[in-house]
Amino acid sequence: MKLLPVLSFPVARKLGHTVGEFVKSADLQAETMAWIARNTPVDVVLGPMDLSVEAEAFGATVRFGEDEVPAVTGQLVDDEDAVAELAVPPPDAGRCSMTVSAVAKVKAMDVGKPVFGGMIGPFSLAGRLTDVNEMMFLLVDEPETVHALLKKTTAFLISYAKAFKAAGADGVFMAEPLAGVISPAALEEFSAPYVRRIVEAVQEEAFPLYYHNCGNSVVKAADAIFAQGAAGCHFGNAIDLSEMLAKAPAQTIVMGNVDPVSVLAQGTPDSIRAAVGALVAKCGSYPNFVLSSGCDIPATTPWENLEAFFEAAQ
Repeated sequence: MKLLPVLSFPVARKLGHTVGEFVKSADLQAETMAWIARNTPVDVVLGPMDLSVEAEAFGATVRFGEDEVPAVTGQLVDDEDAVAELAVPPPDAGRCSMTVSAVAKVKAMDVGKPVFGGMIGPFSLAGRLTDVNEMMFLLVDEPETVHALLKKTTAFLISYAKAFKAAGADGVFMAEPLAGVISPAALEEFSAPYVRRIVEAVQEEAFPLYYHNCGNSVVKAADAIFAQGAAGCHFGNAIDLSEMLAKAPAQTIVMGNVDPVSVLAQGTPDSIRAAVGALVAKCGSYPNFVLSSGCDIPATTPWENLEAFFEAAQ
């Protein structure tokens, strides 16, 4: 069984690092990714799912904590004028240079498995720059402003993905979770075209882009999501993954979707084995299915639970 869980935070904790230390250090991220490659049965090593990095590069304020994933606070832009004045940062702005450096360090270690950079999606980045609640109003009241902002987030993310490629990454894993909480029509207008631009600009056979959306509306938006052209799609536990597999093109990898909180973090080894068995029973007949967590796994997840997950997968 192919396996691709999002587990950098619990591994960092296992290695003795706090989340706060981990998200600010290329060396700690490289150490963690190398450990994952060498000590777990994953097929691809993913960079951390820290969706504050790109917003911080634009100038947003980020709150850090020792045991929590960084969070963007406040609003950086709130109207058409602010969006017009917003500068697109270079791909090495802020901690972006650190995350790219971490991937380069892992590749230099020759860990024997593909290594993917982690990045946010264009609509989710726009939402962090405007504030998520404000974005919901802008979609209705000022769609032109949203499109203007999306052009800038997309341009930045293309350059960021190319920086990962130049550093030796084997692909990128792009998280677009905010697109999962809007209507399928809104996703088709405000997210899918911009994701497709990124895919067309950076994806190659030797450099795939994997798309993550953990929302509960993805089944209704399946056609638009798969038309984006990503080589792989990763979905959360809010849906029945077999429904997406039934809709997916045969060549598109579909990954997911064991609940990272209630099953992996809060369950027991026995309940985890049962959950994996139930998911594989529904999805294992599809050759393009890859077993994964539904989203990033909490840092506090007991290691024996992850060992049970690996054992069940194998």
